[in-house]
Amino acid sequence: MKVPYSWLKDYVDVNLPASELAEKLFSCGFEVEEIIYLGEKINRVVVGEVTALEKHPDSDHMHICTVDCGEEYGRAIQIVTGAPNVYVGMRTPVALDNSTVAETNPAALEKCPDGIKKIKKGKLRGVESCGMLCSGEELGINDDFYEGAEVFGLLDLKGNPPLGEDIKKTVGLDDYIFDISVTANRPDCQCVFGIAREVAAITKSELKTPDVSFKEYDSVAAPVTVQVLSPDLCPRYIGRYVEGTKESIGGANADKTPAWMRKRLALAGLRSISPVVDITNFVLLELGQPMHAFDADELAGRKIIVRRANEGEKIVTLDEKEFTLNGDNLVICDGEKPVALAGIMGGLNSGINENTKNVFFEAAKFARDNIRKTSRKLGQSSDSSARFEKGVDAYTAEFAMNRALHLMEELGCGKVTKIKSDENAGNAQKKTITASLEKINALLGISVPEEETRDILARLNFQPKIEGDTLTVTVPGYREDVENYPDLAEEIIRSYGYSHLEPTFLKSARVTGGGLSDTQKSENAVKETLCNQGFYEAYNYSFYSPKDFDLMRLPDDAEERKAVRVLNPITEDLSVMRTFLAPSMLHDAVRNIRRGNDSGKLFEYARVYLPETLPVTTQPEEAEKLGLCVWGNEYDFFDLKGAVEAIERAFYVTFTYERSHAPYLHPGISANVFYGKEQVGEIGELDPAIAASLGLDKRVCLGELNMKKLLPLLNAGVRFTNLPPFPAVKRDLALIADENVTCAQIQAELYRSCKYVTDVQLFDVYRGGQIPEGKKSMAFTLTFTPDSSADKAITAETADNFVKKILGALKFKLGVTLR
Repeated sequence: MKVPYSWLKDYVDVNLPASELAEKLFSCGFEVEEIIYLGEKINRVVVGEVTALEKHPDSDHMHICTVDCGEEYGRAIQIVTGAPNVYVGMRTPVALDNSTVAETNPAALEKCPDGIKKIKKGKLRGVESCGMLCSGEELGINDDFYEGAEVFGLLDLKGNPPLGEDIKKTVGLDDYIFDISVTANRPDCQCVFGIAREVAAITKSELKTPDVSFKEYDSVAAPVTVQVLSPDLCPRYIGRYVEGTKESIGGANADKTPAWMRKRLALAGLRSISPVVDITNFVLLELGQPMHAFDADELAGRKIIVRRANEGEKIVTLDEKEFTLNGDNLVICDGEKPVALAGIMGGLNSGINENTKNVFFEAAKFARDNIRKTSRKLGQSSDSSARFEKGVDAYTAEFAMNRALHLMEELGCGKVTKIKSDENAGNAQKKTITASLEKINALLGISVPEEETRDILARLNFQPKIEGDTLTVTVPGYREDVENYPDLAEEIIRSYGYSHLEPTFLKSARVTGGGLSDTQKSENAVKETLCNQGFYEAYNYSFYSPKDFDLMRLPDDAEERKAVRVLNPITEDLSVMRTFLAPSMLHDAVRNIRRGNDSGKLFEYARVYLPETLPVTTQPEEAEKLGLCVWGNEYDFFDLKGAVEAIERAFYVTFTYERSHAPYLHPGISANVFYGKEQVGEIGELDPAIAASLGLDKRVCLGELNMKKLLPLLNAGVRFTNLPPFPAVKRDLALIADENVTCAQIQAELYRSCKYVTDVQLFDVYRGGQIPEGKKSMAFTLTFTPDSSADKAITAETADNFVKKILGALKFKLGVTLR
């Protein structure tokens, strides 16, 4: 929100330096992001008068001028100019030697990106020139800022300003613009007068309220009737009819907006258009209320109807864009058609033009969420929609309407008639809040003096009354954000000063040693383990597309499909909360492969959101999951399994593996991960059909572990075991097993059948000649290690006995024999 300091002074007598006022605004909750000095580029430019003029001897268009710039700068300064409008007696801006002005030449801007042009003494075609006479362009101003600034030639200063006076003061460049960041809860301060109210309260100065007086006249014109059919989207609609003439509203006087108003608009970055349009823009900037002026004679049936648009209905807005509407859009219609897109922009068929004689003004309060959704969906925004999206109150709608009518009368644009309408479907009564001073002070942690409390709230227009411990206030109509005593506490402390707050411990606070919790230590240890395996950590959004469930080939009744939908998604591709991580990990791999990263390893430690029921009635369960992904032809299923086994070793746990039937994994190259009898995850290669649908030519493997189940079992600490006193002994076994017997079953039985087996490694699987049909050969290396209390080594004979015992157990339990 840009607020000119000079405009603020129209409402508050304040003479603080701009930097000091910015600090005061910051102290009460308004951050001034930037202070812009309008005359920053202008230096050593003063008012001068041309006292003598002669033709340049070597030019047919240049003149040699003698310029009087006052006692301080010189009474007879010689300057050469090529301006066609120079004359003796002309008072104009003079850029003295070593001065600076605004550079506007596009070619020159490449050499001086700061936009500052330096003026020095020099010669023009052999004649010395000790400066430069300036146009409005060199000062960076236009006609709205100062009358005559856009004339081709020199700026002819009006009113005989003093010679030698700084030109910044003369033309109004000695001013500051505050760029203020206004928080979402203070839409009442999205205007100059709103900030002025705050400045008056901070500085304890009197606030000058804009004049809203006007005289009403009887009219013989037919009334304009207003009907609000969607009061939920338009809580208040005010309409007023102003009679004028073609000359006063749309014709010859269309460019006669007073200089003071045109300058205010220019300071805010707006150009003057016509008196009526300028008034609506001025009121928007001054009071924060968007307004619209209809050509009353163009309203069919003399009607205004506020309703939801019909499906497929069309409107052409003032910027000549056509939009197709639906029932979610609010429109302003006459008796036949839409004439405005509510809260966003007027229609081309009812705007002010050169033939307009009578005006119907609109000031309304529209539902902010509806304006925001319509603006986004149609891709159409404006200054009005920006204000309505932040919120406009019903009080300001009436205040702004009266201000606009006063300005119409003041500028002589027409007569305000008694034809009016005020459709107020909301509660027009002022809100009263009763609170305990003790509770307010308890919330602040300090005792604010009663008189100070009363004075602060009175300056903020809350009309406070204090009886004992009871504080009663009447909330101003423009402060819809104030609802209860914590809001009052905020109003008090931001004016009283946050410096008065005393740091204290919470009642339940206690001194701690700090550091990470055991859970956090375990999480970090898991991440570190995976990083040691060559993985990188990924961060993804907590939501994805519902189409991902179909991509992963989940059945219709899969638990993963029971996802929480986002009410206002950024896009449909981010519209449901994640129930498992595999889709996100898959998209990470696909994105990398398509961008030339042909191999990689990623993991994500994140939460998924599991609702009890749909639609959601309680907070969804937030379960922590670990997603794993490797891609590239140099990696396969065993690289992924190796990462899971690294977690086993790091945390002294043992997983078992069984064939997986996850729909998105390869049916023959996947496994469910078990801890004991409970499944804690699944790993495997991506189903070839899914890979083909994505056009992948690289192998992708995915895994997911349920960390909610695993974390309580993981111990991030260090365990110590004594080294065995004697060397280990290894034996290789080639075993023949049925096809349905898994490696995991054999490994488990090998460990179970002999306590001295400390490691089992599969190193070969063979099917073919010499192996019966329906069988397979699996070769393992077994490591026998004596425990730390053993008093002798494991001999070859002892190892052979262990093998005999193991083979007997395998044959009995699994039907596995020695090859």
